[in-house]
Amino acid sequence: MQREPGSEGRRITGPSDLHLHSIRSDGTESPAEVMSAAHRHGVRTAALTDHDTTAGWAEAADAATSLGMTFLPGMEMSARDEWRSVHVLAYLFDPDDADLRAETERIRLDRVGRAERIVRNIGRDYPLTWDDVLSHTGSGATVGRPHIADALVARGLARTRSEAFDGILHPREGYYEGHYAPDPRRSVSLIVAAGGVPIIAHPSSAGRSRMMSRELLEELIALGLAGFELDHRENTESGTKVLRRIVATHDLIVTGSSDYHGVGKPNLPGENTTADDMVARIIARGTGSAPVFP
Repeated sequence: MQREPGSEGRRITGPSDLHLHSIRSDGTESPAEVMSAAHRHGVRTAALTDHDTTAGWAEAADAATSLGMTFLPGMEMSARDEWRSVHVLAYLFDPDDADLRAETERIRLDRVGRAERIVRNIGRDYPLTWDDVLSHTGSGATVGRPHIADALVARGLARTRSEAFDGILHPREGYYEGHYAPDPRRSVSLIVAAGGVPIIAHPSSAGRSRMMSRELLEELIALGLAGFELDHRENTESGTKVLRRIVATHDLIVTGSSDYHGVGKPNLPGENTTADDMVARIIARGTGSAPVFP
């Protein structure tokens, strides 16, 4: 997805939803179906941000442009700050960057081992097998907890993904296993080195007391962190208030997105969107790949 000659002057017109998932990670629809769903909900610029993979880019780009939409290549990269799970949205990076590809491959491989361990744990108490989980995993997707949740629903052990996560898959139930994820400093540095634009996804979803520290956020900004996804249904008011002050101090990019996963979550495309001027800033900053215009 090379930058088209003259594309720098093309204007983005919203609504823009920059956080959507397909079966290439933990969504329930193909990349093309995700773009169709976004279009039906009025989205006109969309990013596919599957976890730690770019496998759906080509299909999503073709589908989006056929519908008259602009496609923004993206990914949601896993990271970890001590016990905190951190997700870093990455836009317009080079998908062939060797260092970034090696790190995301390591993350994906460890996710599979972790999923197998969780299924073994659950299988000691409930009728759940690895084959059950694989039957709910899309072709080429990395097996993760959402696929285990779908298998639990199919087995009648939960009514929805959300109920599975609040029940059997909750850490308090004792079946939880961790997986490898790099420090967010490394994630941000790798994305920037690959020409990408890093944005922290749903940064205050756990509340102000469980957010990354102000000191770490300042470190990440110095390393090239471009902004925060502040308009997201899971963000808390108290945490977002703190982050808006940081945004104002550093003139950071602010995004809003749905975090759509198909039928796996109640989130709907376009329920939160990113302003045109912020999308334009992302495009101007990214050098590793380019938006695909209709």
